[in-house]
Amino acid sequence: MTRRFSDCSSCGKLMMLVGVLVATPLTVLPFYPEDVIYALSFLIPASGSIFLGTILCLFGRRDGDGGLEWRSSIQRSSLTVLFAWSWGIFIGALPFVISRQLTVLQAFFESVSGWTTTGLSVMDVTITPKIFLFHRSFMQFCGGLGFVMMMVMFVSGKQSMNLYSAEGHPDKLMPNLKKTAQTVFAMYSSFLVVGTAAYRIAGMELFDAIMHTMCALSTGGFSTRLNSIGEYNNFSIEVITIVLMLIGTTNFAVLLLLAKRKWRQFVRVSEIRFMFLLLLLFVPLTAISLSYGLGISLEQGLRKASFDIVSALSTTGYSTMSYTSWPPFAIGVLILMMLIGGGMGSTAGGIKLSRVYIMLRLAALDIRRRLTPARNVEAPYYIKAQGKTPIDASLTADTTGFAVCYLVLFLTGSLLTTVTADCGLTEGMFEFASALGTVGLSIGLTGPATGAGTLIVEMFGMIMGRLEIFIVLIALYSGVSILRQGFHKTED
Repeated sequence: MTRRFSDCSSCGKLMMLVGVLVATPLTVLPFYPEDVIYALSFLIPASGSIFLGTILCLFGRRDGDGGLEWRSSIQRSSLTVLFAWSWGIFIGALPFVISRQLTVLQAFFESVSGWTTTGLSVMDVTITPKIFLFHRSFMQFCGGLGFVMMMVMFVSGKQSMNLYSAEGHPDKLMPNLKKTAQTVFAMYSSFLVVGTAAYRIAGMELFDAIMHTMCALSTGGFSTRLNSIGEYNNFSIEVITIVLMLIGTTNFAVLLLLAKRKWRQFVRVSEIRFMFLLLLLFVPLTAISLSYGLGISLEQGLRKASFDIVSALSTTGYSTMSYTSWPPFAIGVLILMMLIGGGMGSTAGGIKLSRVYIMLRLAALDIRRRLTPARNVEAPYYIKAQGKTPIDASLTADTTGFAVCYLVLFLTGSLLTTVTADCGLTEGMFEFASALGTVGLSIGLTGPATGAGTLIVEMFGMIMGRLEIFIVLIALYSGVSILRQGFHKTED
């Protein structure tokens, strides 16, 4: 199998997969026949994607290597992954454009927000047809798994492991990659059924229950209600949502420990301990801040803080109230939670719990060494689902490098948001932290009337956050290298 064949075949399969996913909303038409007028809005892009993907696979079978020289497999994989996500965003936006539900820029924004599981929206859900509400939620559900993960469930090849890792899946749950993907999907689907049933018992309509479960598990946050979960004002629904958000933000490998009832291993995982430590620390502090700042009871403050802190830390983006009146301390905590984010290898965004945990361990080690220079200080480690892992020089470099790039991107995007949205720094930091962390919480800057500049800045942040910065940079570098090779061959 030549390199060109492998690349074309992977891209073709991913294009066919995107076509099938975009056609899936058509399955709601028997239940909502009034939406049949929008069928072509989905059939045209879906069939076009499947057709072009098939052609690309056939073309790859006949073509040779093409003389392309790759410095590493990660370059090829990164470029393929970026192509898959770009194609998914393009095809996912077309139904909104063809049906004239949104402008072109708004459609791309909604598609980016959907596939990246962010949840920021420019749609008025009170007048949006059911088929488009399903399309938004289904994009988030699939985006949480990732295009490569879904492709590997059905087909796999020599490039599959590289693509799987490049898309941001660090763990192999089973010896076989295909079985790993199928295991993850089985867990994901089981939680979908259980979550939907729980919402129905709590009083939510079936359609809303399915949509909210898909978006909670994928830590996406799209809602079928204008005021999100807060519109229900139902404590049981809030508790169910908190549980689903915590499941969504937990590493798939750690969830497998739960499925196998390995409780001791589960509670020993560093990410899990760190996550609950953050919640135990910041939920009460935020509750006190809300109680004094908003003039509500401490009990109400705890209810609001518990939900919204979990929503921010899990990068889901569901909310129970507007943040325009929240005190500065509580807003600052939400920004911090959005920056930290969820578990590595989960559907969540942000810097990730494990990276922040590692940096704190390294900082504590450095302080101990300075305070007791004459004593040998034990090298730090952290515990994953697979067991104890040392924090060595390579892991330290990867972690700090990513964190620095993430924070630089956050500060740059926040400043750009203040310019494009004409808002204060706090508002700009909140909104861009939400976009970069693929959270979806909004302080009021993002909506149907949001300007083009702000939407573009946020789209850039969402893509960089979902693909974790380096994949995008490597893919762009690889693309430029290909263009240079082609240019030099033309000159020769």
